[in-house]
Amino acid sequence: MTHRARLMAATALALLPMASFADDLTFAPVEAPTDDAAKRQVVATASVSIGGMTAPLAYHVMARSGDMIGGRMFAGLIDKDGKALTDVAPSNAADFTSLLPVGDKLFSITHFEENPAVMYLSELAQDADGILTPLSTRPIDFSAVGGLWLPCAGSVTPWNTHLGSEEYPADARAHEAVSAVADIEEDSLPMARYFGLDPATMTIAAFKAAVDPYRYGFPTEITVTEAGDTGVAKHYSMGRVSVELAKVMPDNQTAYISDDGTNTGLFMYVADQAGDLSAGSLHAAKWVQTSADSGGSATLEWIDLGPADDATIAAAIAKGTKFSDLFETADLEGGNCPDGFLSSNAEGRAECLKVKPGMAMIASRLETRRYAAMLGATTEFRKMEGTVYNPDKNSLYVAMSEVGKGMTNGDAKADLGGRNDIRLAKNACGAVYELALDADYKAGSMSAVVWGKPTEYAADSPYVGNTCDIDGIANPDNITYIPGTGTLIIAEDTGDGHQNDAVWAMNLGSGALTRIMTTPYGAEATSVDWYPDVGGHGYLVAVVQHPYGDSDEAKLTNPADARAYIGY
Repeated sequence: MTHRARLMAATALALLPMASFADDLTFAPVEAPTDDAAKRQVVATASVSIGGMTAPLAYHVMARSGDMIGGRMFAGLIDKDGKALTDVAPSNAADFTSLLPVGDKLFSITHFEENPAVMYLSELAQDADGILTPLSTRPIDFSAVGGLWLPCAGSVTPWNTHLGSEEYPADARAHEAVSAVADIEEDSLPMARYFGLDPATMTIAAFKAAVDPYRYGFPTEITVTEAGDTGVAKHYSMGRVSVELAKVMPDNQTAYISDDGTNTGLFMYVADQAGDLSAGSLHAAKWVQTSADSGGSATLEWIDLGPADDATIAAAIAKGTKFSDLFETADLEGGNCPDGFLSSNAEGRAECLKVKPGMAMIASRLETRRYAAMLGATTEFRKMEGTVYNPDKNSLYVAMSEVGKGMTNGDAKADLGGRNDIRLAKNACGAVYELALDADYKAGSMSAVVWGKPTEYAADSPYVGNTCDIDGIANPDNITYIPGTGTLIIAEDTGDGHQNDAVWAMNLGSGALTRIMTTPYGAEATSVDWYPDVGGHGYLVAVVQHPYGDSDEAKLTNPADARAYIGY
């Protein structure tokens, strides 16, 4: 999911109460836009049919980025002291938006995929028809944990907290070695502003003193009281990766963590105590391929990365632990590591590493992907995105926005230092995989259930320029499931795949896909999340990031059209 997204619109499609659902849910389809006017709009399905009844659906605008809500600007960026960064526009990079009923009140948290990042807490009013209106909004204070880094997708825990993420943390080895501001990673540079530094004038010493990469890359949990107070925790014991989403299973202890990027892993966390993510054991998946056909399938083995707790890892971060404190390094020799060193193909490079004495637990949580690769886990996944649990089948779905690089058989660079566990044909349009779970919510297998179809349209086709079949998915990103209906909802984050990103409803029984939403030029459809009963109403929430922002910037003629929308 792109972190350069600059505009968001959250939408919720008000549906029937949960008790009305049957297993024959169908949405009225939305056509793929073919003319300029349609390509500039958010278009949502007009109705849903359930159990012989048809209910109208509507798209209601609730707020826009930059709006004043209860005397506060929504989506404005702040520094560590809570002061507004007035030289930048309100963020249009909203991603996951939660709905959190607390006591007699209803709150929403929206996090923005920026550096420095922000989360906004908004109190909502809900009328008898389910209409949601924001009453107030404010940014949530992350200064106690060093700020917030590029939050992407998220989920709501079974105990009703907002579980966010931090994506694309900086490579700590590169960070330690960098000696000039000009060589700082692109994603890292803006974070200096959170600490009051000007990236154009700061010294490298000042930057390194302020921005520690080991502070970022963790699941974040936000609790909300009925009074509107918030508590913030980074769950260091869950490991540091490019967290797309952490999803807690119904046992309140097992969580799956998806890892976005190139040469990434799939992780399973088991908390020591139900409802408490501050301590537990972490495991990394090993893909044991059984087929390369139809998107691929495998059995999964789990590599134990050991136990840890938030407090111990937080203390190591506070102490100023660096990459060189954790590992000895060596060079590959003829494609192999010297005796005593283990290979890793994580972090975009082939490495030979040896954990220093007494540092295994800290390394497992601060360099989770590297550590997992060293122990034999698979770190070859590409663009691993959203996840969702299906209680009807006791299975987990994981979106892979692209099947490429380390997931293919023959990418020498991506496989160097790895084991070439995943050997699939490239599919630039991506796929969604199903993981079968056992009674303890442990995944034992993984296989594709739907995949995009690369397509080249003729010059006279209304779909010319789209590189994925217009009637199929393109680069699936966030997903959700509507229990009791066999319906998987899939949102796209695609560029050339589809000029206008879409949201799909997939019937898992028949495999049929119905387009239920399209977004404007250059936008991204994210944060699809199903809330079955909020004050007696159901909501399918979706976020539409950055119209005109990731591509098609030249098509923007009125800056107001690029403002974010929140609606339902």
